[in-house]
Amino acid sequence: TGGLLGVNAGSVEEPRMIKLSYRPADPDGHLALIGKGIMYDSGGISLKPSNAMHAAMKFDMMGAAAVFASMTALEELGAATAVTGWLMCTDNMPSGSATKLGDVLTIRGGKTVEVKNTDAEGRLVMADGLVLATEDGTVADRRPDAIVDIATLTGAAMMALGTRTAAMLANDDSIAEQLEAAADASDENIWRFPLDDRYRDQLKSNVADLSNIGGQYAGVILAALFLNEFVDGTPWGHLDIAGTMQAESDDLWRSVGSTGFGARLLAEFASAFEAPARR
Repeated sequence: TGGLLGVNAGSVEEPRMIKLSYRPADPDGHLALIGKGIMYDSGGISLKPSNAMHAAMKFDMMGAAAVFASMTALEELGAATAVTGWLMCTDNMPSGSATKLGDVLTIRGGKTVEVKNTDAEGRLVMADGLVLATEDGTVADRRPDAIVDIATLTGAAMMALGTRTAAMLANDDSIAEQLEAAADASDENIWRFPLDDRYRDQLKSNVADLSNIGGQYAGVILAALFLNEFVDGTPWGHLDIAGTMQAESDDLWRSVGSTGFGARLLAEFASAFEAPARR
């Protein structure tokens, strides 16, 4: 779990990888949910500017919170799918022991990542969670039928879609369609971006398997391409909720502050989940 430990290196608080399990009788599939749980994100050595967004970085754990909240509803919803949640929790702080620019981290499973920006930390902790999920054979001795991750991941998602719609990317059309249906049912809007592999070269590194950032543009897509490196071909969907994590004023059923965006969506998705055809 080099990603989680690398992000945590500058903190006085130990990290936590929290595993949650929902196991109905005779499950008809196995779904893994991965949540980014950065309890506070200073940006690390790549320190964020002192502005309103920096103050809001206590919300950078909302992906993990959404996974946790959604799993509390599965039994009441009668979900027939087994669900495993992975909450990747730490803060991201600068100190004398913090990960530095140019450091190389070894993610679980062996891939190496050159850290070119310590403020692109969410994808590092999520990479460990994704690999752990692909290894999990606790349901019917087989890997998950699908993985969905949720994270307050990129400012680019907010710039593209504002504060009412989250970005969604997927390597499988069935997962994308099921996420879109869950979004419609839960009134948590998402918009699918292309997982355009033509940008993958921007993640190349001279000293590691890949870098944790790419170029100046297409930040939502580049972050998703990075995560896709760690799902080992498993059907996968990614929700970037950076823009939807908070409301500045009361808005219909969303009250001011942290919105909890994604909890309803994930609960709806898991309760109606249909495993894609195995490849």
